[in-house]
Order: sequence, then structure tokens, then C-alpha cells
Amino acid sequence: MTDTKNHAAALTGSPEGRVFKPVSPAETAEAVELAFDYRGDVTLTLKSGESVIGYLFNRQVDAGDSYLDMFPSDSPDPRHIPYHDIVTIAFTGEDTANGKSWEAWVSKKESERRAEAAEVEASARTRGYL
Repeated sequence: MTDTKNHAAALTGSPEGRVFKPVSPAETAEAVELAFDYRGDVTLTLKSGESVIGYLFNRQVDAGDSYLDMFPSDSPDPRHIPYHDIVTIAFTGEDTANGKSWEAWVSKKESERRAEAAEVEASARTRGYL
């Protein structure tokens, strides 16, 4: 599969900005899996020459009948696209999950809980309950 950016750098970070041009059904499936896990819009170029921009929300890998479903950015209706119609997959939208991890979220929530507990304790002391 050809790609416009260095593969090694992208393995540890977001695929944002990368463009994949799969040359086999297996490579198409691999690129679609990356797009499915991506938390931003992708741009698909189809064999017809059409470009579809949107958020991929479902995919089905089935021998000979694989497809993906996406919410196009210019339409309220979901779109069903067979894998064999895909020429390129570009990660064009901002990756909203980039740099955010579960550990960072847990740490932030724990900090908020400690601050709230301190406020409750200070209020209870002011009222003479502690």
C-alpha cells in the first residue's frame, strides 16, 4: 500500500494527514480499519472519480462483498460504499482523539474529585460540622 507519509512515524501516532492508495483487497481492508479507528473525517476517492468526505461509522469485511458505511459531511443520510469502489483513503479531518489517552482522562477526573472533596470539607468546617 502506498502512503504519503513515513509509515514508522504513523504507527505510534495519529494517521492524520496520511493518504493511502491500496493496491489489493487486503490493503483496502487494512486502510479501512485505520479509518474506522480514526476519530475524524476521511476523504474517499472512488473509482467514479467522486470524492466523499465524512465520518466512517461501520464496516463489514466479507469475502467479495466488503463495504463501509459513513456519514458524509454534506448529507444527513448515511452512505454505503463497497470496498472495491475505493481508490484512496485520506485522513483529512482533525483527529479529535489525538494526544488524549485514558490515563490522562482518569488523572483529570481524579484531580476534579479531590478538589470537590476539599470544597465539601471546607464547607463542612465552616458550618461547624467537622
